[in-house]
Amino acid sequence: MRNIKLTIEYDGKNFAGWQSQPGKVSIQSEIEKAIKEITGEEVEITASGRTDAGVHALGQVANFHTNTNIEIEKIPYAINSKLTKSIVIKKAEEVEERFHARYNCKLKTYRYIVNNSEFPSALERYREYHMPIKLDIESMKKALTFFEGEHDFKGFKSSGGNAKKTTVRTITKAILKENDGRIFIELTGNGFLYNMVRIIAGTIVDVGLGKINADDIPEIIESKDRTRAGKTLPPHGLYLLEVQYDV
Repeated sequence: MRNIKLTIEYDGKNFAGWQSQPGKVSIQSEIEKAIKEITGEEVEITASGRTDAGVHALGQVANFHTNTNIEIEKIPYAINSKLTKSIVIKKAEEVEERFHARYNCKLKTYRYIVNNSEFPSALERYREYHMPIKLDIESMKKALTFFEGEHDFKGFKSSGGNAKKTTVRTITKAILKENDGRIFIELTGNGFLYNMVRIIAGTIVDVGLGKINADDIPEIIESKDRTRAGKTLPPHGLYLLEVQYDV
């Protein structure tokens, strides 16, 4: 039995998220169906984490077990030949039996894209959030630094999702980049609560709009009060950028 690790890119627009759901088209179900077509095997593919409907990925990681003897370098070509063009297997690696895409994950990086131009993009409308009001970039950068470190992010979690014993998470890097009218909010951490990245992004946008003072962020985090943070931005601006594992 071989353990295969996949690196996957997908446009989440037309999917009900990563996880298989009865009567809905998901990224997981599409890949499992493609694997069955090329190997004849019913497999369950495990991802580093579930992404919601409309969320995209540039570097999702998943693994599955198989008895196929297809050469490892040919596996991406084989699976891609059976997939919709909205999902692409970018890489396949044979890994140790004990490797688990979710349990062995150490860090994830998410990116949220805000188009801060006067007019929205016709081509990128399902891949970014449009905010026509000019945002205060420097205040946003300052606010974002307060999210770094270990905090209880209870106030930055939507109801629903998997119940966890703790809402404490560590963000190792929080940066804001700007290019050609677009703002990129990037967060790297050891784990994220349900809608946490989209709520943090919404809070940062509110700082840029002057609705929240950057210096109030530590107190808002400490309050653990969801009503004090910003709104949950739409899923289509969110990307799972990278998943890191111990070498």
